[in-house]
Amino acid sequence: MLANIGFPGLILILVIALVVFGPKKLPEIGKAAGNTLREFKKSARDLTGDATDEIKEARDIIRGEENK
Repeated sequence: MLANIGFPGLILILVIALVVFGPKKLPEIGKAAGNTLREFKKSARDLTGDATDEIKEARDIIRGEENK
């Protein structure tokens, strides 16, 4: 759905946001959205790292049992 917006649609959304929120509030909203995205990426990276660590531990255990 969002892939079909295009550049003109993005400009229209930004203009509507500017009218609704005003020029003083828009930078604050952008900063909050950026912080939210950063936290989401950090959480996803941590979750992926935890799963990767578990897989490595399981491989090590399996390899250790095969070597005995």
